[in-house]
Amino acid sequence: MLLAIDIGNSTIGAALFPENADSLLPLENIPTDAQFPRGEYAAVFRARLQSSGADPRKITAAIASSVVPALTDPFLGMVEECTGVKPLLVNPSLYHLLPVTMPEARAAQIGTDIVCNAVEARARFRGPCVIVNFGTALTFTAVGAAGEILGAAIAPGLGIALRSLASGAAQLYTVPLEVPSSPLGGDTVSAIQSGVVFGAVGLAESLVGRFINEMCRIEGLQKDSIQVIATGGLCGLVAPLTGIFGHVDPYFIFHGLRRIAQATTKART
Repeated sequence: MLLAIDIGNSTIGAALFPENADSLLPLENIPTDAQFPRGEYAAVFRARLQSSGADPRKITAAIASSVVPALTDPFLGMVEECTGVKPLLVNPSLYHLLPVTMPEARAAQIGTDIVCNAVEARARFRGPCVIVNFGTALTFTAVGAAGEILGAAIAPGLGIALRSLASGAAQLYTVPLEVPSSPLGGDTVSAIQSGVVFGAVGLAESLVGRFINEMCRIEGLQKDSIQVIATGGLCGLVAPLTGIFGHVDPYFIFHGLRRIAQATTKART
């Protein structure tokens, strides 16, 4: 059984892939905190495995993506102690094995979460894609017809937008991240929700459109040949509010991690 781990800025996600199966078993997210004692992380991680019904002794391989350097070694070390398996960390030394490419000078600057999503998009759709990841940050990634990561855009995520309003405006405060009944907010709560949620929808629609136009210009593509994918923890909140997404999968990165694990295993045999 393969354990796939995504160490993100707000949460640490994980999923288990049974042997020879494409389906996954997601574990409950763990809050990201670089100051969290390793022993307490181990207790939480074991509890997540137990609540999922998974036996840590059946984990035979593990792979991780991390955008939090300070937490990478401590968390992966804890995983090794709990499972007896040393996780493979996605990094530029593995990129030559993958079905996507990027300029060598840019490889170290691209987040491994972006690379994992691009790998899954390339393997699943075999053509040009735009991937929109609704996570702590709102990221847009363009993958060209030949599998090259053409570029990305990074904007504040919905949670960051909410917290920024609450901390930067004296009369505003944090509200639940929900879709309001109308974009015309009738009170402070619904007004903030409208601005953040429908603002994210507008941003996604605008940037995806610009990405597609630019991809068509530089690669000579037809617009309808470009797949548009929504992923990330908050994709289920935003994706239903717009018609731009052809595919919605909150677990996209875990499938990408699995493909990278398979590619590295194949290279070693």
